[in-house]
Amino acid sequence: MDKRLGFVGIIIHNRKKAAPAVNGVLTEFAEMIAGRMGIPHVKKDLNVIVLIVDATTDEVGSLTGKLGKIEGVSVKSGLSKPE
Repeated sequence: MDKRLGFVGIIIHNRKKAAPAVNGVLTEFAEMIAGRMGIPHVKKDLNVIVLIVDATTDEVGSLTGKLGKIEGVSVKSGLSKPE
């Protein structure tokens, strides 16, 4: 399976509770993460993280599946079309 460029959008509700688990998963998948940007939304107690990934569909599915199981985390992803 070929790697494709894509993104993963993560919204964390209640950062103090969920962020350690999210960071653990991101560390586990660090080799496929090309870039990361995180923005806090203090008034709503939310954090938004956007990842740029270079990965197969299976790798992205594994990453998003693990993130989605964390309480208070919402995740969406998109990949470029295959060449």
